[in-house]
Formats: sequence, structure tokens, C-alpha cells
Amino acid sequence: MDDEAETYKLWRIRKTIMQLSHDRGYLVTQDELDQTLEQFKEMFGDKPSEKRPARSDLIVLVAHNDDPTDQMFVFFPDEPKIGIKTIKTYCTRMQEENIHRAIVVVQAGMTPSAKQSLVDMAPKYILEQFLESELLTNITEHELVPEHVVMTPEEKQELLARYKLKENMLMRIQAGDPVARYFGLKRGQVVKIIRLSETAGRYISYRLI
Repeated sequence: MDDEAETYKLWRIRKTIMQLSHDRGYLVTQDELDQTLEQFKEMFGDKPSEKRPARSDLIVLVAHNDDPTDQMFVFFPDEPKIGIKTIKTYCTRMQEENIHRAIVVVQAGMTPSAKQSLVDMAPKYILEQFLESELLTNITEHELVPEHVVMTPEEKQELLARYKLKENMLMRIQAGDPVARYFGLKRGQVVKIIRLSETAGRYISYRLI
């Protein structure tokens, strides 16, 4: 891929990561959300073939709006397929900075041992894997994907009480669902899905992870 196409791709991926972080409740400035391709080039360079930028330069650290101690790293490894050594490097950095959640954006996936290490580190350290190809567009902006709103624990309890429901009576959404992964949803969380229908107007449903 030539430098221009590669730079465009990296800009798109990082922009989606900023939107994803914002949608998860992390503090992201409007300037970061609106960053143009030209601004990206000024900040990071436009010669990826010469490591300007190297993927590792694109690292992101965000803090949550509700709790500034709740922080999340986003790592962009340089190697196409990452192994356990890279995961250990990231984990060491997370330990040093007392950060327990991270996203790893990979070009071509992870080795089986690296994947297993993610499982072994949970729940103390949560590392989520996304492929670059999954982040070239923001799935929540797709016209066929209805609006998803993540409910707070209080809103969830209110919903169950209002309709006299038990949690297991709610319809399920899989943790591996692309939208569930975008929001980083955990088992037990509830998402409100708002669909627009020509006949019913707004149609609201609820799904449990």
C-alpha cells in the first residue's frame, strides 16, 4: 500500500478509536473527534513507509468522565501479527501506570499463545483485540444499525422493577456482537436499542449481555 493510502487508513482507524472511546464515556476533546486528515499528517507525518508515523506512535490514553482514575490505553503494535512478548510489554506498562483496561489494534491478529494470555490476565487486566479492518468505519454510524444506548446499573434495575422482570427474561445480545464489542459491554449489562419504524415510530427493545 502506498504512503497516501496507508496514512488515510491510519487516520480513519484512529478516528474510529476516538469515537469509540467517547461513546464509552471517556474524555475525548471535540478537536480529537473532528481531526482532519491534514491535521493527522501534521501531528504524525505522512510517510508510514519511513515510520512517520510508526503505528506505535498512535498510542491513545483516555480517562473516564465519571472517574478519572478509570483509564484506558489503546495500543497500535508495529508487527502485523503479535505474540505473547508484545502482550507482556503492554501488560507491564499497564501495571506501572495502574491501568487495567486496554484495546490492542492489530493488523493481522494474534498468535494462539497471545490470545490465551488475554484470557489468563482477565479480569484484573482487560485487553480487547480489534482488527484494523474492523475500525476503518464506525459500525454505529451504519444506516442499518439502530441506535444503541448502554444503560447504567440504576437504569437497568429501574427497567426490571417497572416491568416486573427478572434479568433472565430479557432477550440476549452476544458479547461477540460487533456493537457489543464497540461499547466494550460486559456480562450483565443491558443495552437499549432504538429503531425507527415507519409504522410504529420509535420502537424500543432491550438486550442483556
